Amino acid sequence: MHADRIEATYLIETPLAPGKVAEVMAGEQSCGTFTRVHGETDDLRARARAIVESVEKLDVAETPALPNTWLERQRNPGPWQRARVTISFPAANIGANLPTLAATVAGNLYDLGEVTGLRLESLRLPQAYRSQFDLPRHGVAGTRRLTGVADGPLVGSIIKPNVGLSAEETGELVGTLCAAGLDFIKDDEICADPADAPLAQRIPAVMDRVRRHQDRTGKHVMVAFNITDETDAMRRHADLVEREGGSCIMVSLNWCGYSAVQTLRRHSGLVLHGHRNGFGAFSRHPLLGIGFDAYQALWRLAGVDHMHVHGLNGKFAQPDAEVIEGARACLAPLAADAPDASDAVMPAFSSGQWAGTVPVTWKAVGTADLLFMSGGGIMAHPDGPAAGVRSIRQAWDAVRAGRSLDEAAAGQPELRRSLDFFGKKG
Repeated sequence: MHADRIEATYLIETPLAPGKVAEVMAGEQSCGTFTRVHGETDDLRARARAIVESVEKLDVAETPALPNTWLERQRNPGPWQRARVTISFPAANIGANLPTLAATVAGNLYDLGEVTGLRLESLRLPQAYRSQFDLPRHGVAGTRRLTGVADGPLVGSIIKPNVGLSAEETGELVGTLCAAGLDFIKDDEICADPADAPLAQRIPAVMDRVRRHQDRTGKHVMVAFNITDETDAMRRHADLVEREGGSCIMVSLNWCGYSAVQTLRRHSGLVLHGHRNGFGAFSRHPLLGIGFDAYQALWRLAGVDHMHVHGLNGKFAQPDAEVIEGARACLAPLAADAPDASDAVMPAFSSGQWAGTVPVTWKAVGTADLLFMSGGGIMAHPDGPAAGVRSIRQAWDAVRAGRSLDEAAAGQPELRRSLDFFGKKG
């Protein structure tokens, strides 16, 4: 790993020689184009050109993964060689500029005529470059401190119905969820500033219940208000959350963009909960888009504190391996040569999670430094939300003690009821 270079690893598919295609990629995304131009001196190339660090040939496909008019015009018959390519880029080409970093390591690469598939898999950053960007203001340790959860996972839930409730109805529901024993509550990604419950009304109504609960119990429940909006509006919403005594704001990362999230991070000291909705559009095709490892690296440079990774055995399309790798990546140092993981962000597990998915989660990640969110697994528990929360905590206590859920459920009716009720649903 070079101290002054950024490394990006790609999966490509091409009917051409992969090494030559890698050189095209390096030139396209640095100082070159399809041909050498006037003024592109040897000295300039030495300073500014990207370098192909490695090319590893993989399998061969008989048909292309994606259509490609450029290759069709050449009547190229294939076969289509797949390869893993690593390219390093001079950090000086980019500077501390997150949108330009993204445009450099991705950008026009997806449109290259030489490839019938291209996926950005991972990024490796030197610590000197990483230090130019924002760190999480709170991360794992700060989130624990604010919620008073010194050990074990943070147990959370999502406001449901996700839209349609009034501000007052939302406040009442949050009061119920606080009383149920949750550590964390979040808005759904599609509920930001709706006419039925605008943030100007919803934030005070919700925080009134949060404060009442804190006055009674001493427990601050973290509520992630979805303030996704135009940048100036997000700053106003964040200010209102802070005035009302809130601790967390949530944004839909993909639809706000790097610059807006960076601006929000620098404006507000609140916990920044990063929601990845829409990520599947970038990731679901195995030979197109961006893998989660590279994706989370870019967003961590914007200073988020939490990152969604979906859940194991969940309701979405991502394979469990991606969820596991994503959670581990969030908890690891972002820079390849960082001395520690002080910039770790808290992975947020969600989608179809309940007490029964706790064992696979624990086995996969081996840590309780995570946010475990359950909607139906809490609110649809046959004995009510409080029993749903207890069932999840009982499941986590069991797996961390090396016990099976059936063994633990013998003396814990909330867990037993959860296993019997949700387990039958498959």
